[in-house]
Amino acid sequence: QLQLVESGGGLVQPGGSLRLSCAASGNTWPYNTIGWFRQVPGKEREGVSCISPRGTNTNYADSVKGRFTISRDNDKNTVYLEMNSLKPEDTAIYYCTGTHPFTFCTLHEDEYDSWGQGTQVTVSS
Repeated sequence: QLQLVESGGGLVQPGGSLRLSCAASGNTWPYNTIGWFRQVPGKEREGVSCISPRGTNTNYADSVKGRFTISRDNDKNTVYLEMNSLKPEDTAIYYCTGTHPFTFCTLHEDEYDSWGQGTQVTVSS
């Protein structure tokens, strides 16, 4: 497993931007696919984006495609989620997640076994 710590959440107006960061550590790093998931109370958790260990492959949920960008800097042990053109529907707790080593980039949450504590993103005027 990885140890993952999210940061960067907060309150932003519709149309604004935030960058979330995920600090990662563990004995399998950096050979893990990293994902971002989000959850609203009472709703199922949604896979937002993922990135392969070397950053070659990425995947995005249709709801965020063209607005969010995932990236990673393995030398800094950090994964980022740049969120632009934010909408009220993006309001959720965002979680950084990690797979076992050498797992392909996927938005299926059953592939992830490492989870951060979450960071709150609120989009409101």
